[in-house]
Amino acid sequence: MPQPISIRSHVGADGVLRLEVPTDFSNADLDVTVLLSPAESLASTTAQWQPGFFTDVIGSWEGELTRPDQREYEIREDWT
Repeated sequence: MPQPISIRSHVGADGVLRLEVPTDFSNADLDVTVLLSPAESLASTTAQWQPGFFTDVIGSWEGELTRPDQREYEIREDWT
């Protein structure tokens, strides 16, 4: 039964893709099919920022950063 294996790899400046794929096979002949497709950048897959987000946000803070007074520390029961 065919066993799909998905990996992410990098093609070097020489244009050669080198693959090392661990398998459960040893000392066996295998038919291998390789399907190449450009990978999405990690930045685009981890966060979807609205167009113009950074240009609108960076430098938009005006005023001083202040920390309000902290309340009294809550005394809790010892559960140990």
